[in-house]
Amino acid sequence: MALTEKQKRFADYYIETGNATEAAGLAGYSERTAYSIGGENLRKPEIKNYIDERLKQLDAERIADATEVLKYLTEVIRGESETEEVFAGPAGVETVMKKPNERERLKAAELLGKRYGLYTDKVRLGGNVAVQIMDDMEGDNAADE
Repeated sequence: MALTEKQKRFADYYIETGNATEAAGLAGYSERTAYSIGGENLRKPEIKNYIDERLKQLDAERIADATEVLKYLTEVIRGESETEEVFAGPAGVETVMKKPNERERLKAAELLGKRYGLYTDKVRLGGNVAVQIMDDMEGDNAADE
């Protein structure tokens, strides 16, 4: 079942405020019924699903995924990214766009190299290994007798 426009507004305001009563009021429900309608709306599966989906979308928009991180590191390595630096000087505040320096590019390369397993530490193991074999068959036979 599709949500009504009022239910969508309620859900969106609930995500924004975290308060069901306030969200119901902002969505257009009467002040007198806002408390009960707010709680009732949160128990409706279709509204709850809509809220959960919207929260997932918002998280996806706010949080960088692996692909985005890898693209950014690649831009830094290639010197394609820029950062804004602000300087205060005799002429006032000046803003300059700056490309990554060698140290920043090297760090990005290191992080990408780790991601792709380009650097492996070789560990040499040596020494004697003792193995003890225990015959528990004898114990089983004793129990059978």
